[in-house]
Amino acid sequence: MDWAPLVSTTLGAVIGIASTLATDQVRTRRGRQDNDQAARRQLYGDYLAALARTRDQLRMAARPAGLPAAERARRAAEAFHEGNAYELRYQIAVVAPQTVVEASTAAFRALRDLRDRVEDGAHHTSPDYVQARDRWESLLTELRKAMRRDLGREVF
Repeated sequence: MDWAPLVSTTLGAVIGIASTLATDQVRTRRGRQDNDQAARRQLYGDYLAALARTRDQLRMAARPAGLPAAERARRAAEAFHEGNAYELRYQIAVVAPQTVVEASTAAFRALRDLRDRVEDGAHHTSPDYVQARDRWESLLTELRKAMRRDLGREVF
């Protein structure tokens, strides 16, 4: 009996099966990576929106000149808690790479410092408020850059 055709057929089948399995594994891994990236993209967008809402509410609390200090402090605290940034920040800490987590923490703390200025009675034109606002904006820019890098986007 000639074994060559049987061996070559078996070898061909093994090669075909192995290449199909390898292709499926690569496709599955790529799909999982795409899903992970889409989930991070959504989370990053939600977090940036929460930070923006909080920042906008803090700005509104710092604007009214005739607002009593106690009311200004109440509005600032309320804006910070209703913005939903706390919850999303913890999610970022679980799924994002360390560079994004560090940038997120820095931006969050800068926003919290801005809140503290408003709670202490600062107006939107007060030097300490302006300084805290500028620091927040700078760290927010760094956070966006870190997020874009993580998502494989160009950073401007």
